[in-house]
Amino acid sequence: MKLILTGATGMVGEGVLNECLLNAKVESVLVIGRKACGIKHQKLKEILISDFFNLSAIENQLQGYEACFFCLGVSSVGMNEQEYTKLSHGLTLHFANTLASINSDTCFCYISGAATDSTEKGNTMWARVKGKTENDLLKLFNRAYMFRPGYMQPTKGMKNTLTYYKYLKWMYPALRLLFPAFVSTLSELGLAMINSVSVGYPKKILEVKDIVKLASTK
Repeated sequence: MKLILTGATGMVGEGVLNECLLNAKVESVLVIGRKACGIKHQKLKEILISDFFNLSAIENQLQGYEACFFCLGVSSVGMNEQEYTKLSHGLTLHFANTLASINSDTCFCYISGAATDSTEKGNTMWARVKGKTENDLLKLFNRAYMFRPGYMQPTKGMKNTLTYYKYLKWMYPALRLLFPAFVSTLSELGLAMINSVSVGYPKKILEVKDIVKLASTK
């Protein structure tokens, strides 16, 4: 398969990209980002853009890819709802609409998060915005999967692991045993995304237990 991936300079995107480069099912990966991911690989091609709201200059380079792994995201900390909606929902849907106009059969895989609010009416701002983003993506694509990871054990050797994970990773065995519905590995997330394209999954919204199950699917 040929994939487009965003967010490769973040913890999640870097981990998912690593799985794509290691996996025999993946022929090539086009990484799109604002800055270079710093990885060289025969499967990897990279396009740098300054503005994700202006894709006109690269639209012709987005053809021929069967899936998009959208791992780009921002924290809601310090943002009001209008700002966060623009950078989370607005940016994602602009990118998604561009891909859909090029290939309506694109499989769009979106990194959301545990506790995302599908009703769009809850008290937690980021969860409402993520819920709206999920809902609109599911309307846009025939094939789309919303991934809701919780705690993810980092992949060894990755350079973009968030600092606080370094203080939690020793607890992983206990966390997985005690909270299996909220704990997976970053590797499992990447494998689940790859398998969602190659073999599919009966649910469109994947919670942690679904991610773990799909990761082990052959």
